[in-house]
Amino acid sequence: MAEKRLYHSVANQILELIDSGVFPPGSRLPGERDLATKFGVSRVAVREAEIALQAQGRLEIKVGSGAYVLDGSNQALKGLPKVGPFELTEARALFEAESAALAAPIITDEAIEELEKYIDIMSGKVKSNISPDAADEAFHMTIARSTNNHAIVFVIDSMWKMRTEAAQLQKVYKSVCDKDSSHREDEHTAILDALKNRDPSAARSAMRAHFTRMIEALLVASEEAAYQEVKRKVSESRSRFTLTQQLH
Repeated sequence: MAEKRLYHSVANQILELIDSGVFPPGSRLPGERDLATKFGVSRVAVREAEIALQAQGRLEIKVGSGAYVLDGSNQALKGLPKVGPFELTEARALFEAESAALAAPIITDEAIEELEKYIDIMSGKVKSNISPDAADEAFHMTIARSTNNHAIVFVIDSMWKMRTEAAQLQKVYKSVCDKDSSHREDEHTAILDALKNRDPSAARSAMRAHFTRMIEALLVASEEAAYQEVKRKVSESRSRFTLTQQLH
């Protein structure tokens, strides 16, 4: 399991380099040895990551030549649609709010205990072999499974795959979650309290409030990113102007 997570992490790091333009479409990735050194992993992990990215349609591995970057602008993610963070968060707010409402009257005491454990991991109160982000996903999936509706479980699991397996989405969500980590425990506790009370309306409202705050945080992050991009372009223009003046 650890090795699987390792190559998954390497694949995401390679995708970040691709999406940021370091390795544009058509370019050849550095060799396995160079990438292994760069990421501090084994060549086996790099090879498995490249194979996974080939399966996603992001790389083409040519025997004896290397791995080449494909144009992934229109590629779906393992059969899932390519969506932005706002689209995904809106969809999650819709489905997961109703999932919490459906689960509330029938959730088991065992599931409640699981949810409590995941909140403790997210808040850092207990040490675990799973990360806070993994505990966050497990929290939401436990609620989905508590609906006893396989279609709901499939939809919510698919949305989590979009969130965790697309490097760009993962990067955006991480930046938001890191900045707003203080809200994580309170919001998930409010959802848990509503489920403990077997209150569908309160569970729906608590889950919706969680995603509403996340959407607001995404808006702030988007505005900040746009501002930084404008500053970068102005700085580049100023540098070019200064250099031109010096040449003349």
